[in-house]
Amino acid sequence: MLAVLLAGCTTQVPQALSPSLVPNGFTAPVPASAPVWPETSWWAGFGDPAMTQLVTEAQANNRDIAAAAARVMQAEAQATVQRSALFPTIDAQAQHSGNQCSGQACRQYLSGQTFGLGFNATYELDIWGLARNNLRAAQEQLKSARFAQQAVAMTVTANVASRYLEVLALRSRIAIQHQQIDAINDILQVIKLKVKAGAISRLDLVRENTQLESVQAQLPNLETQEKQALFALAVLLGRAPEDFDITGKTLDGITAPDVGPGLPSDLLLRRPDVAGGEADLAAAHANLDAARAAFLPQISLSSAGGFASTAVGALLNGSNTGLSYGADLLQTIFDGGRLAGQRDLAEGLQREALANYQSKVLNAYADVEYALTQYANTRRSEGHLHNVIAAAQEAFQISQLQYRQGAADLLNVLFAQQALFLAQDQLVQVALANREAAVHLFEALGGGWQEAPEDRTQVLVSEDHRGKKN
Repeated sequence: MLAVLLAGCTTQVPQALSPSLVPNGFTAPVPASAPVWPETSWWAGFGDPAMTQLVTEAQANNRDIAAAAARVMQAEAQATVQRSALFPTIDAQAQHSGNQCSGQACRQYLSGQTFGLGFNATYELDIWGLARNNLRAAQEQLKSARFAQQAVAMTVTANVASRYLEVLALRSRIAIQHQQIDAINDILQVIKLKVKAGAISRLDLVRENTQLESVQAQLPNLETQEKQALFALAVLLGRAPEDFDITGKTLDGITAPDVGPGLPSDLLLRRPDVAGGEADLAAAHANLDAARAAFLPQISLSSAGGFASTAVGALLNGSNTGLSYGADLLQTIFDGGRLAGQRDLAEGLQREALANYQSKVLNAYADVEYALTQYANTRRSEGHLHNVIAAAQEAFQISQLQYRQGAADLLNVLFAQQALFLAQDQLVQVALANREAAVHLFEALGGGWQEAPEDRTQVLVSEDHRGKKN
């Protein structure tokens, strides 16, 4: 009967990974000959030393990472607190008492002083595993805190890379706007000469000035976005935003490295957020086991001993010692439903943790699929836009030449100019989306992190016609 009760107090963590949750393969396009899984220093693959330096600084000084490390410290302390319940508690106590009074009878019976030195020891037998389950829950929460720290560090790294690329892209777009302004001013000089000579009306001059003002009106918004991205990058590095700057000017030369997603089943071992959900489920299950064990009788042992004497010098004599010991058994008979409510609460929390874990698994696959799709599609768009820009550049040059020679009107120049600079601006945005998709893909694949085998509590269960489980 004791063996049955003990077996019922600590049970296996519910297995949440059914075959329906884990696909056989990724459907999004995968780069050919791409290495499987990212390296732990994946950001170095972008070929930009400045990005590597910023990531290193953020990993050392970011406040979110520091807060996550503090939460790990708290979880370690909580595990220590729960571990203490497995050991006896020993207390020491020193006493001194004295009485003074003036009457003869008082002096005879009440006067004098007493010294005492005592020790108390209590130990609660963990027969049903209540303390062990509480400790197991704390240890799983510690694992979850460590995984969360890794997830925060990975997110911070990805955000640093994305904000850095965003700043460079905005600077590229600002440079394109200035190039467009210069081109408009060149045409304006031609228009002014023609108007002065009476060859054309002021209509062309008004149209080109309108175009100039329109382009100049877009610059403040881009400059504001650049500052906003720059300030966000400073905060990620743990710096004050004032006077913060980077040396990079454009996205030119920054290429996204290829990476393959590997097997979908392996992804669950490489995502710290998924591992954290796994640990949360194991902790919730340990709390449920502890709530069930609380229904059973609790047995504690206690002992007390010490020395007592009217003189300090004789305190430690063997004749002045005393010892007591005993055992207590406590069984709750009626508590108004408190224990049942705690058990139901623990069961509800376990169901929530199980659903959260499954949600993290599904989101992990969605992240990878989206990142792969975006990376492939933006790369295709980037190639087409290079062709568009080459054609638009030629059209703009021809329209300018024809306008100078009087063979075309200004509208042709305006259309060609707008097409060229719109394509250039669009190319920068698509290039940024491509690089950020690569960053997202590295983050979605876990950034090179991998869960240790001893930390796992979930396995993928698949049943074939022989009934085997893998």
